[in-house]
Amino acid sequence: MAASPPYHHLQDKRIIVAGAGIGGLAFVVALHHQWITSSLYSAGKFPSIFICDRDPKQVSQEREGYSLSLNGLDINGGLVALRDIGLLDAALKCSLLGTDSTNSFRMWDAEWNELLRVTRKPHGGLPTAGIRIRRMDLRNILIQAAERITEIHWGTTCTSAKQLDDGRVQVMLSNTEGGTIMEEFRPEDELNYQGVVQIGGIGQFPEGNLPKPINETWGMAVSGQGVGCFMSPVDKTSAVWAISREEPEPRQKPMSEGDKQAALEEAKEIGQMLKGPFPEMIQATDPSTVFVIPARDKQPFVHDVNGLTRIVFIGDSNHAVSPFAGNGANLALKDGWDLAVKLWEHSTVREAVESYDKLAFPRAITTLKSSHQRMGIAHATGLKFQAMRVAFGAGNWLMWLFGV
Repeated sequence: MAASPPYHHLQDKRIIVAGAGIGGLAFVVALHHQWITSSLYSAGKFPSIFICDRDPKQVSQEREGYSLSLNGLDINGGLVALRDIGLLDAALKCSLLGTDSTNSFRMWDAEWNELLRVTRKPHGGLPTAGIRIRRMDLRNILIQAAERITEIHWGTTCTSAKQLDDGRVQVMLSNTEGGTIMEEFRPEDELNYQGVVQIGGIGQFPEGNLPKPINETWGMAVSGQGVGCFMSPVDKTSAVWAISREEPEPRQKPMSEGDKQAALEEAKEIGQMLKGPFPEMIQATDPSTVFVIPARDKQPFVHDVNGLTRIVFIGDSNHAVSPFAGNGANLALKDGWDLAVKLWEHSTVREAVESYDKLAFPRAITTLKSSHQRMGIAHATGLKFQAMRVAFGAGNWLMWLFGV
């Protein structure tokens, strides 16, 4: 008698991925990678995957026109996930500042004197400890990989879901604005304002003459007067900047061109103590690119495996972070990879989700705490700032001494 073909609990099932963000796309690619590298590939039983996203495929510059960090410092790095799903080389080709941009991170004072530079070693045989990459480029890499597996339904929202008595989940889709699964199943979740507001924009340099040192480094200027300023290249002709300070109440997003021009003038006034590239960056900023971002985040959560075991929240839907985290894309990539691996390794969804949460929850908590610490550093004043300068100087010396 012929041997029975290999079986997996996901085969012939249907999986709906609500949101074609970094985490959701990474999950799809990672699950397919698990499948095709196993004996089940020949069985042709890969689950049917339906991906939908409420936005059109082409999104605005405000959403995608900035760069982000992918690190390879440890097992939780986004570069580790990209390597494991076979997309590392594609990401490295899109790297800004070369293929070792983690080591080009700097921290400066208001005069743009260097306070800190980071030198780190890559994890587990990776070719680099980190890169800067445009979010648009990273997402396009993931979109192209996912579209080789299944279709992405753009402009379609997953408005609700209901777990049926037989364990299946009934999902409602719409091509119009409506509610979301988060609103239905986790109505108590909310983004918490952390008392800091960023005003920023994109400086345009058509000739490719980005001001020094942003042409070859990226990082944060700390004024010691309660004002911080992040800067990073976006590509060879533009750079993003974001000035920040503590404010008791969050602000609304500027809607009109007049609002954006006013925000640009306010940023210039707030950052008047900053030297270096800041004045030139302000001067080169198109007001249409100006944004105002209240720093918001939310507490991560573990899933109720005794209830909605077939509905899993990853990425921002589980642990949204503010720009000060600098780790959101890494979390999303690892969420996608780890969930795929655990669904592959375990015989039930419940076991897989329990195992996944043991990885995802602690790293999200660590990122949340470190983002709050970064806010404190960026807006330090007085004795705290002076103590920080001493600590950074000692840190640079110790990293040089031990070669880390």
